[in-house]
Amino acid sequence: MRTPIFYGSVHVFLSRNGETLLLKRKNTGFADGKWSVVAGRIDGGEEVKAAAVREAKEEAGIDIRPGDLEITGIMHRKNTNSEWIDFFLRARSWQGEIGNMEPHKCEELRWFPEDALPAEMVPYVREALLNRQESLWFESFGWAGDPVQV
Repeated sequence: MRTPIFYGSVHVFLSRNGETLLLKRKNTGFADGKWSVVAGRIDGGEEVKAAAVREAKEEAGIDIRPGDLEITGIMHRKNTNSEWIDFFLRARSWQGEIGNMEPHKCEELRWFPEDALPAEMVPYVREALLNRQESLWFESFGWAGDPVQV
């Protein structure tokens, strides 16, 4: 029996006044030119909320306390050559001013109304934002037919 290999990632929803912060990806080799949220791989030996705290600091320059994060959804996702377990977290609050801390990987940061997300989004991130509810959700993505291409 073949042992499956999963990668883990965190995606952080930062919202204010009915808007969600999105980052436009560039120079990463994955979904460049598309909008996403603060996100990244979980490093080995790293807890989910700790990874979200780290990514928020690295990408947006803000500090989030683990107690201010809530896991809102989990996705089992298939890409062309890999499988992922994605954790989606909502930050209830944060400290500091949001800024683009990785301009070499992020073209811009922008707040979008939650009911007017851009068309050029990473597909599974769009799905997760649309699924965002008050209770925990789970979804599989990219498994039916051809794997999702981004």
